[in-house]
Amino acid sequence: MSDAKILAIDQSTSGTKAVIFSDQGKVVHRCTENHEQYYPQPDWVEHDPEEIFEKTKLAIKNVLKESKTDLSEIAAVAITNQRETVAVWDRTNGKPVYNAIVWQCQRGAAVCKTLKEQGYSEMVESKTGLLIDPYFSATGLKWIMDNVEGVKEKAAAGELVFGTMDSWIIYNLTGGKAHATDYSNASRTMLYNIYDLKWDNELLELMGLHESMAPEVKYSDAIFGYTEIGDVFDREIPITGVMGDSHAALFGQNCFKKGMAKTTYGTGSSIMMNIGKKPMKSPQGLVTSIGFGCKNEIDYVFEGNVHCTGDIINWLVKDLELISNAQQSEALALSVDDTNGVYMAPAFVGLGAPYWDNAAKASISGMARSTKKAHVVRAALEAIAYQIKDLVDLMTKGVGIELSDIRVDGGPTKNEFLMQFQSDMLSSNVVVNDVEEASALGAAFAGGIGVGLWKNLDELGGLLSTRKKYQPKMSKDVKEKLYAGWLKAVNTVITKNV
Repeated sequence: MSDAKILAIDQSTSGTKAVIFSDQGKVVHRCTENHEQYYPQPDWVEHDPEEIFEKTKLAIKNVLKESKTDLSEIAAVAITNQRETVAVWDRTNGKPVYNAIVWQCQRGAAVCKTLKEQGYSEMVESKTGLLIDPYFSATGLKWIMDNVEGVKEKAAAGELVFGTMDSWIIYNLTGGKAHATDYSNASRTMLYNIYDLKWDNELLELMGLHESMAPEVKYSDAIFGYTEIGDVFDREIPITGVMGDSHAALFGQNCFKKGMAKTTYGTGSSIMMNIGKKPMKSPQGLVTSIGFGCKNEIDYVFEGNVHCTGDIINWLVKDLELISNAQQSEALALSVDDTNGVYMAPAFVGLGAPYWDNAAKASISGMARSTKKAHVVRAALEAIAYQIKDLVDLMTKGVGIELSDIRVDGGPTKNEFLMQFQSDMLSSNVVVNDVEEASALGAAFAGGIGVGLWKNLDELGGLLSTRKKYQPKMSKDVKEKLYAGWLKAVNTVITKNV
């Protein structure tokens, strides 16, 4: 399949991107089409599924046209998507019964509160690996079932189906012939038993749903269906390489072995670690999910999120105005030997794992008359690394997993001081790969395996080039002293016992 290409659809919260990858895993071209965000009430967020599919088709047409790529060159269509966002539609005509409920939507909060009060927390976690939260798909589906006229009757008659955005796109690309999802997306619905690998009837019933509504769950490298011949495709192309976005980024970063982890440094940070072929109960504050299913094997992950990492740098630039751009932070941090005892606890929106204190407020502590701007900037960068260490320690120490290395992406990875300090704090290699479009690349990798473009996971390793690898240099004594200072500083802003 020489010169074959993969067309990856990256359906995100703000828009849909179509990316063409070469058989070397390089971006050939990309196009993005944004869609509307709907806020019918405070804390409610919706998307129009039909608009999303129209934008998907437009992105595909544009990327093919602009790159002058003929459809005969496309070996597979792969899909990665915003997780947890969910829709219900009529299986006969494909029409949604209501807008999609977005992962950010809080309308399920009352249902979650009731479920917790009724003592369902342990049952839900023991089946799904998740905490009861409106973030996951189940309560959004329950809201649709309870509040949209005629839905209960149609569902009971077997006329309705539900699915996350990957399922919706697959259904439409195949002309309604395929109703399917992959293991990673299924595991984020709060309806799927990650131990038994099946939709859980007890949870479905709890949400007023029927098993007949659920999509078929497949390995990411399975063939999900074939594109319908119509206004976008002039031939049937296999759809394969389906994965939720964070899972696809893990796959794109080649974190295929137990103990390998990826961190995306954005406004906040998402940390996901491969924990192997067997699920484990996650430490408190984290969740266990299915990372991906490929080559007839399932890999499980721990996942956690830090509220504020890259946004600390934005705060230094835009609000505190200590520096004029993010790039200056590195030079300033390196202009001093240490922070001179200064620590920043960046609880601007409270503290996430492992502290879980929404009432905590940010602080800068340990300042002396000799404190300079450089010390504060360095303390801000160090706070990013400390927070990642908090989570990685939570993932590894409680369950006996050793971190082998951590693959990183996002804008702050260009800051060499931060990456070296992160390596020192974790006592682990930090690997910055030249990964463009990490989620889309992961889906493309799985899709390429699905159609035989690449034979196995080992072959994918040869397609990644490392921009830089950071190795720990700091002595254990220095590291422990610095980290102890962080723990002391962060504990001063905590408002409750943890």
